[in-house]
Amino acid sequence: MDSLTRVPVIRNPNYKPAGLKSYAYLLNKYQFAPTLEGPFQMLNDVLQKSNILEQFGVDPADQESFVRDLQQLAKDASKLTFKKLISGKARAKPRQLVKKDTTTGKPGLVGAQDQQNDSLYLCPVQIGTPAQTVNLDFDTGSSDLWVWSTELDKQTQASGAETHQIFNASKSSTYKKSSFSTWKISYGDGSSASGIVGTDLVTVGGLTIKAQAVELANKLSTEFQQGAGDGLLGLAFGTINTVKPRPVQTPVENMITQRDIPKAAELFTVYLGSWRDANEDDKGESFYTFGYIDQDIIKKNGGKKPYYTPVDSSDGFWKFASASATVNGKKIARAGNTAIADTGTTLALVDDATCQAIYAAIPGAVYDSTNQGWTFPTGTAAAKLPVVTFAVGGKQFPVQKEDLAFASVSSTMVYGGIQSRGDLDFDILGDTFLKGIYAIFDQGGKRFGAVKRIEKYQNVSAPQQ
Repeated sequence: MDSLTRVPVIRNPNYKPAGLKSYAYLLNKYQFAPTLEGPFQMLNDVLQKSNILEQFGVDPADQESFVRDLQQLAKDASKLTFKKLISGKARAKPRQLVKKDTTTGKPGLVGAQDQQNDSLYLCPVQIGTPAQTVNLDFDTGSSDLWVWSTELDKQTQASGAETHQIFNASKSSTYKKSSFSTWKISYGDGSSASGIVGTDLVTVGGLTIKAQAVELANKLSTEFQQGAGDGLLGLAFGTINTVKPRPVQTPVENMITQRDIPKAAELFTVYLGSWRDANEDDKGESFYTFGYIDQDIIKKNGGKKPYYTPVDSSDGFWKFASASATVNGKKIARAGNTAIADTGTTLALVDDATCQAIYAAIPGAVYDSTNQGWTFPTGTAAAKLPVVTFAVGGKQFPVQKEDLAFASVSSTMVYGGIQSRGDLDFDILGDTFLKGIYAIFDQGGKRFGAVKRIEKYQNVSAPQQ
């Protein structure tokens, strides 16, 4: 246990913040339909609208063939969603995301260029003997550990050689192939990553997990080829792992089973900083810990004990009660509302009424239908930005003012870090929220903990490109 250390987090060098593209990525990732106007819509919902011709500028004479083509697109959509979202079960009819063409007014398929991979943070992980280091997206919203591998065709490997570390199982003396096991992660639009499964030594944060299942990609669609890092390490609960015919244990589950971490600390923690924190004492440091809570961070942020609330893991996510929010101290009651903490999401997504209350408190804020999101003037002073909080169980935790701006949409406006969750019935509290707390994911105790971060400055300068 003495070897446990922080897992350093590095900023993805290829990441470029883009509000609309990140939002499109989340529409596919969580398969929700937008409730506000914009270029992206779900095909299933479009077909149900009576004003389909007017909405997409279709000549009445072409209506029959147009609707037939759209129905065929829906029929051809993948039968799997990226995550088994509803009670751990995949939807039988996934929604198909389409984008309205600005020149013709007609909807078309969403391509790789329309979806910003949402991975801003990456972590080094060692796999095999001798160890091969890969940089992975640590994602509390999924449960697969998959990597780029030499199982991919030569063309894909060549295209990713400069930007990815590609794991070579044949060079690891401890790798063992798992016969008959396969995996596949899919979006509703048919994009996917899939491959074979093996086991190997995996070292994370100073501890080595024995016989950890590692999913080796042998196929990557264009969307995933353009993704961040060298793969993904899922930190959600194992019920949503995609390996067939039987799900495999996640790294954290194996840490617990193999007693790699103490019985009293079957948990991991997340501390996310950013370039905005360059003048803070931590200089924008980011890290994960496994098997212990970093007491130095607790002390630096007031020394108070973490606040905990129970987690509902029935659908695989880190979901907890979040029955209220506040804007400048004014409470917004949201009876029965829940939220999930997702490190694999850069934005925070909440209900439309709460979004409207937040942006009504920012001078000059408007909903931009072209960018399908709330925007506000670049360089808005911290004093003019509202104090926004979301409940974690029975306690409110604020979003840092500096994180209310996510990306530039023009020389004068920025895309907000809090956006609409569409028709989802729970919030997704991603990095916009998590950067304001020290987060504790207590898997053994089935609870989520938070410590409010204390920062000296709020750097509200324009987002970096």
